[in-house]
Amino acid sequence: MRKIDPERQQSKRQHILDAAVRCFIRSGFHQTRTAEICREAHMSPGNLFHYFDSKEAIIAAVVVEGPNELGALLERASSAPDLFAALLEAIDQQLALLTQSAYTRLSLEAIAEAVRNPAVFAAVSAHEADKKTALVRLLQMGVERQHLALHTPAPRAADWILLLLDGAFGRAMVETDFDLVGYRHLVHSALSQVLAPARAAAGGSAT
Repeated sequence: MRKIDPERQQSKRQHILDAAVRCFIRSGFHQTRTAEICREAHMSPGNLFHYFDSKEAIIAAVVVEGPNELGALLERASSAPDLFAALLEAIDQQLALLTQSAYTRLSLEAIAEAVRNPAVFAAVSAHEADKKTALVRLLQMGVERQHLALHTPAPRAADWILLLLDGAFGRAMVETDFDLVGYRHLVHSALSQVLAPARAAAGGSAT
């Protein structure tokens, strides 16, 4: 029996996901057929289904596994020497994505598909919960390492951060002249209501 090469398998998965993203940007999640993804990836259906058992599984992976997805950014931030600075950088990277039409279109498609498709909704919902868990963990780790101080419990601070990012996303969808620098300033200002670098905190912290 042939041994599975994890690196090769991951490379194949990523190849399929990259092809799927191009298709989804062109045609949308709902209109894209599996055959179109196969053509784009230069793979047979049998080969593709070896890695993903359905189009819904591909959609879910596109939503969850992106390298610039907040969960991935938070995971990388957790090993940084300054967790406060790393958190701000992850937030800024998320805001910067809002100027990329491919990202915003794909995000809108994910929301629309989640409304139509219970399987995609379940994947997106679970992913959102995981994202909050990762954010709470990073905030608590920052307090423990004395990199940051919280003015409210970590779960509430995480909700505040996610609300700010979701709000910025909503504005980017409707503003043709979306001002990244201006919104980044607003988000940073709002963040100061719930957290600060530990050295600048005047009082105690909440966890």
